Amino acid sequence: MVFEIPANIHPSCARLAWLIGTWAGNGHGEYPGIDAFEFGQEVVFQQDGRPFIHYFSRSWIVDAEGNHVREAAQETGFLRPQEDGTIEMVMAHNLGFVEIWHGEIHADQPRFEIVTDAVARTSTAKEYVGGKRLYGYVNGDLLYAFDMAAQGHELQPHTHAQLVRQ
Repeated sequence: MVFEIPANIHPSCARLAWLIGTWAGNGHGEYPGIDAFEFGQEVVFQQDGRPFIHYFSRSWIVDAEGNHVREAAQETGFLRPQEDGTIEMVMAHNLGFVEIWHGEIHADQPRFEIVTDAVARTSTAKEYVGGKRLYGYVNGDLLYAFDMAAQGHELQPHTHAQLVRQ
């Protein structure tokens, strides 16, 4: 599906115009101490002409046949691309933590990488200390991978998904 660059896009967001829209698809998750799982996900990236992109994601666990089993993670935040090609992100999760991310937008292809700079948790949230994310536009789809350091484990793969523009 072809996408249109919004007429009012802020110049600092133009290099991320490929993200704008609603995406949906499926992914896989695993981590020490939990059973591997499959999930469905919907992600929305929107902008209103100001120098940020609003991000919202919701996911749900699916069984082997792709049937909805239960709701899973939700997260929301703001991507703040900078003129020098770096990117900042603030993100909050229903699981009881917030993060500050920093990274870079790759100039040679539509992708960006971010790593956590700070993580704060509520008293009831599970121990999570950091992450790394890679988002890329590949053959018209949004692919991402999330590596996580949590519950005494070093940074390692946790989830990845392939999402299709809606």
